[in-house]
Amino acid sequence: MEIREKLLEAAARVFGETGYRGATTRRIAQEAGVNEVTLFRLFGSKAELILAAVHHAGDTVPRVTLPAEPVDPERELTGWARGHLRHLSSVRALIRAALGEPDEHQELATCGSQHPRRVGRQLKEYLVRLKELGLATAEFDPSVAAAMLMGTLFSDAMGRELMPDVYAQTQADAAASYVRLFVNAIGARPAGAVATSVVQSR
Repeated sequence: MEIREKLLEAAARVFGETGYRGATTRRIAQEAGVNEVTLFRLFGSKAELILAAVHHAGDTVPRVTLPAEPVDPERELTGWARGHLRHLSSVRALIRAALGEPDEHQELATCGSQHPRRVGRQLKEYLVRLKELGLATAEFDPSVAAAMLMGTLFSDAMGRELMPDVYAQTQADAAASYVRLFVNAIGARPAGAVATSVVQSR
């Protein structure tokens, strides 16, 4: 692993554990196994390093994408939701730390929101396409629906370890359950089912 990446990962870890003030450059350098001179040579300042670490955490996510042409909404959304929930859980401490710095370091929350915004746009576009193809028949606003599902996954990722009695299912099963409720709410069904109902109605 390159020194730069070691520092980014160490900064994300320490920032997630201690917040901005506790994430000293000395501790980050020790965690990465390098000296502070190297840290400052590569990033210039603690602020730039932590901002880069938050950005890096979003950019290194394995992309779980939704297809441009939906075929089976429940199956496709379940795979997507499981992937997104896994990512949120893996960076839970980092998210909490970034959200805990709204006044002094607003740029951290803004930077940390780039990945979920990108994911949310993709989900909205997918829902719009479902409506266009007649694969989702209920009346709903794609923006609101996307925000609702994103919010549910975020709540699970942030609250699961704090309220295990509320989140009794495994994470993968919970994601499938959320999606099942969601697709029922928007009246979504597979393309094959739509084609069959069209033929039967003739």
